[in-house]
Amino acid sequence: MADKPDSHEICFVADGDYAAFVERRAGEPPGPGPVKDTAGRVLGRHGGVHRFTVGQRKGLGLASPVRLYVTAIEAETGTVTVGPREALERTALTASRMNWISTPPAAGQRVAAQIRHRHPEAQARAWPLDDARARLEFDVPQAAVAPGQAVVLYDGDEVLGGGWIDQPVNDAGQLG
Repeated sequence: MADKPDSHEICFVADGDYAAFVERRAGEPPGPGPVKDTAGRVLGRHGGVHRFTVGQRKGLGLASPVRLYVTAIEAETGTVTVGPREALERTALTASRMNWISTPPAAGQRVAAQIRHRHPEAQARAWPLDDARARLEFDVPQAAVAPGQAVVLYDGDEVLGGGWIDQPVNDAGQLG
C-alpha cells in the first residue's frame, strides 16, 4: 500500500474493487433495488447499495439530459436516490458519537466544520445535544453531506471534537 497513489477511497482494497470486497466480506451482501429521482419516480434498478456513495456521478447506468448524482442511499429499503447537483446541498446535519476534546461548545457557538477528508472547512453554528450528539447549521449549504462520514469541529486551530454524521438536512428542513 505504501506505493499506492493518494486516494479518497478505502486504502486497504488494493485492486480498487470495493463492491467485490464488500460482497466477499459480507455474510449476505446487499441486494438489488430501485434507483429513484428526488420526486420518487423509479428510473432504474441497481445491483446493491454498497456500489454507491452520496455525491457519486459516474457509473449510475442512467441516461438523463442533466447530470445526475447520488443524493441519498437508504440501506434499509435498498433505494438509491439521484438528482441534479443542487439536490446534494444540505444546510444542517446531526451527528452522534461526538467525542469532545475538552467541553462541548456552547449552544449556537460558531465553529468551523470539516465534513470529510480534504473538504474545505465550512462555517457553522453548533448545538450539543443529549447522548453525545450534536446539530450543526451551516452558513452556506454544503454538498454531499453523507451519513457515516466523520465531522470534525474547530475553533480556530483548536479541535473541539468530532463524531459521525447521522442525518443531513436540506433547505426545507427535511432529513436526508
